[in-house]
Amino acid sequence: MRSPSSTVVVLAGAVTDAVVGELGRLPNVQALRLTGEGAPPVREVLGAASRPFLVHDLDPLAAVARAWSGYFDDPSTAGVLRVEVASALSAFAAGESVLPDYYLVLGAETLEPRAAAWWLGVLAATAPARVVPVAATTAAVRQALATLPAGRGWPDPAGWLPELHLRVPDHAGLVGPGGVTSLAR
Repeated sequence: MRSPSSTVVVLAGAVTDAVVGELGRLPNVQALRLTGEGAPPVREVLGAASRPFLVHDLDPLAAVARAWSGYFDDPSTAGVLRVEVASALSAFAAGESVLPDYYLVLGAETLEPRAAAWWLGVLAATAPARVVPVAATTAAVRQALATLPAGRGWPDPAGWLPELHLRVPDHAGLVGPGGVTSLAR
């Protein structure tokens, strides 16, 4: 499904049409909004990618993130979290979805604490080089694309997604310019 010649980057956080549109004008970037009405299926987009970077806004873990956050608001929703994790793992196994090479988290400094704990805590702790906080501007995203860090890829999702209920938001460390810091402000 995935084109081996493209680095797949998901934009998360404060994503705007303007940033995606400006990125799409770069010769080495194919940038798309895949979350809107009438968007092509991600499978087609990944299979047809031909530029060095494929940048889009369709997070394969969005439903898992919502369920994880909801679980800590109301523990009786543990079943919802289990269902979303199982659904994500099934989509990964079937090749209907893939984790991106990188997440660029736009406007990370403005995220609500729970979202910050997800992006910069849970995900960044799982694969530190794969989650990059970036200012919500085209220039910052361009710079981030040009300087993406090398590092280990994502571990097998089947090894860490089922354990999400153990990752408590208030204890998920945040990754920032100086490394891991506490969620407490």
